[in-house]
Amino acid sequence: MATTGATSPRIRAYAPRDWAALYDVCLRTGADGADASGQYTDPRLLGSVYAGPYVAFEPELAFVLDDGERVQGYVLGALDTTSFERRCEREWWPALRERYPAAAWAPGSADGEVVALLHDPPTADPAVTALYPSHLHIDLLPAAQGTGFGRRLIETFTAAARAAGSPGVHLVVSRTNTNAVGFYRRMSFVELDGPAEPGAGVTMGLRIGSISE
Repeated sequence: MATTGATSPRIRAYAPRDWAALYDVCLRTGADGADASGQYTDPRLLGSVYAGPYVAFEPELAFVLDDGERVQGYVLGALDTTSFERRCEREWWPALRERYPAAAWAPGSADGEVVALLHDPPTADPAVTALYPSHLHIDLLPAAQGTGFGRRLIETFTAAARAAGSPGVHLVVSRTNTNAVGFYRRMSFVELDGPAEPGAGVTMGLRIGSISE
């Protein structure tokens, strides 16, 4: 990560000019934090699912790590997960479903799995959103990992969500991404799921507000 010269890495609010950079970071961290660019036929696919709707609908909750040369990472999310899911169903998924018809992608391929998800997206458990209504996604390129900026990005997001009235935030992480799971535990996130099949995602939550804390 560039640190020479007068510019130091900094966290700043997302700007529309960052759109392509977020899609690139999403792809380059899409394999449990490692580069997934060789796994997908369409390099826009991951970003269209995991970054695009957030900066389109809730840019005020999107923050980037800028090293003066490029975006090295981001955190983004939704204040009210249930409302966000409904809006995506109305305003985001229909166009993607036309662009990525399910029948055009091989089942079980990396592209096919993501396309299947956008045609039948999961919804958050009401028991989770009752206490943790917000959710976030965070991705950092390898050069920015282990620098402390991951923690600072999450703190920036949770401060913004708290200021907007949220009492809690959750996220879903692959159980195979043990580094990420350990990081979230150190950030005081707690696992909200019971036992799951190996490789399944785990939902983790963090209380940030004052309602029934």
